[in-house]
Order: sequence, then structure tokens, then C-alpha cells
Amino acid sequence: MVPASPPPENTPIAYLSGRWVPQEQAALPVWDAGVVLGAAVAEQVRTFAQQPFRLEEHLRRLQHSLELVGLDPELSLAQWQEICHQVVQHNVRFLAPGEELGLVVFVTAGPYPTLFPGEAPPLGRQPTVCAHTYVLPLRRWGQLALRGVSLRIAPVRQVPPECWSPQIKARSRLHFFLAAQWAAAQEPGAQALLLTTDGQVAECPTANVVMLQSGRLLAPPEEVVLPGISLRVLGELARELGLPLEQRPLRPEELAQAEELYITSTPYCMLPVVRVDGRAVGGGTPGPMYRRLMQAWSELVGVDVLGQMVPEESPER
Repeated sequence: MVPASPPPENTPIAYLSGRWVPQEQAALPVWDAGVVLGAAVAEQVRTFAQQPFRLEEHLRRLQHSLELVGLDPELSLAQWQEICHQVVQHNVRFLAPGEELGLVVFVTAGPYPTLFPGEAPPLGRQPTVCAHTYVLPLRRWGQLALRGVSLRIAPVRQVPPECWSPQIKARSRLHFFLAAQWAAAQEPGAQALLLTTDGQVAECPTANVVMLQSGRLLAPPEEVVLPGISLRVLGELARELGLPLEQRPLRPEELAQAEELYITSTPYCMLPVVRVDGRAVGGGTPGPMYRRLMQAWSELVGVDVLGQMVPEESPER
């Protein structure tokens, strides 16, 4: 339900299972199934000009995840939207000029019965719901936007669909953690690229992979990766530039023939990839199409997306 009482005025807030709470007090108990089992689904939205971007699409994907895992927090799409808008509208008041918010919404399976200190409902019958924000660390991605990302193909594999559907944006992400740890050990600063169990390109932790080749964009199919909202936006922008987006199985060796390679994710929109397993992609620097696509993204949202990550006065820009 949407709280009837007004939120606290002088601090950023979060929504926690029917209550507005100061954001610093938004916490899960140790017996919550999100902690015990990682039984949780989530969405992440960002703002442009301090307004949520593609909120309804993210919330519809959240509802689909909830349906697939069998959790029902009894919130309509309109109620989800009201909660999210109230959290964002309240918390942007605490931002400095030019700052943006990340909005995180998650639902867990609620109290874990054997640990709950009392009479707990059956697992999943009383979901925990939370919506909170954080200040996007936009400058963290500035050097990556300028110089590019290095990927390492990890030995850790993508969770196969026989375990859970890639349509679910799950918080059960130990495979992402292990892959990221491995990649960083191989090359400081590198990000992991996961393959499917049969060796197809899948995704990076929290990011879709897209390659530019022969006047079209290629990405792995939705049968093996989460259908990314940022990937969808990229496809829309690319079509306006005459670049069709095709999702089909990709082999790792195809990445070596890419003219340009990108990763897409909500917080930073898209970043250029310049190396895979130590081998240069394209010319080994961010390519011209990356700049064109980022300019198109900026025009779409009315904000200089690259400029938010890289100040205009930067000598490298």
C-alpha cells in the first residue's frame, strides 16, 4: 500500500513495506529471505534532469519478474509509480545541481520461517518491498567513457535457464560476484564477460553486450540474457541512425571482428569496450559510432549524458 502519512521532511526517504522511513533506517532483518536465500527481484531506474527515465518499462519488467517467481506484493502499476515518484521527488531536493539519482526497487520473499523470531507466514506470503535512492556516481564512469572498458571472458558461466529464467532480474548474483572477482584478478579494472554453458556470449554483470559489425548492431538473444531497458533504448536510437539491432547467438570469437563493442546498463547508459582478453577491439579506442549514439541519447533525454560523466573542461574530452 502507499502510506497515508507524509514522509519525514528533513532527510532522504525510502519506502519499506508500507512505511516511509529515513533512508538511513531502511534495512532488512537478518531473517529476511532476501538475506538468507537471496530470494529477491529488483529493478534499477535512473533520472535525467532529476526525472525518472522509462519508469513504467522498468516497473512492468519488475511485475513480470514477480509473476515468474510467484511473489505478489499486492501493488498495482499505478501504486508502484506513485511510490517511486514520491521517493524521487522527495529525495531530489537533497541533490546538488547537476547530480542525478539512481532508484532501486526490490521485493524479497519476506520472513524466513525457521529464523523468524515468532509466527511467520509461509515463505513468500508476506513479501518485503523497498524503494530507495542513491546519488549516481557519474564521474566514476568518466574515464571508462573516454578510454574504454576492458573485458575478460570468465570461466564462471551464466546461470542456465533450467535454473531460473533470464527474464527474471534476480538479486541472486553470486555468479556475477565470482566472475567479477576473477576478472579483476586477471587485469585490474577489467570487467567480466560471462558465457552460457554452451559457450555463447551472454552478458556482463549488470550489463548487456552489443557489437557493431557491417552496419548493424548484434546482441545475444533474450533466451540467454535479461531484456535490458538500456539495450532497448539503444536499439531505438540506432534505428534512427540506420543501424538495425539484431539479437542472435554470438560466439566469443565474433567479438574480435567487431568494429566497435559496447556494454549497456541503466546507470551509465552505454560504455565502449576497447579490449577483450587483452586483444584490441577495432582500433583499441572508443569509436566514432559510440560518440554518435551517446549524442543521440543526450538528445533523447535533454541532458548531455557524456558531459555528466566527463566535465567539459577535461583535457581528454
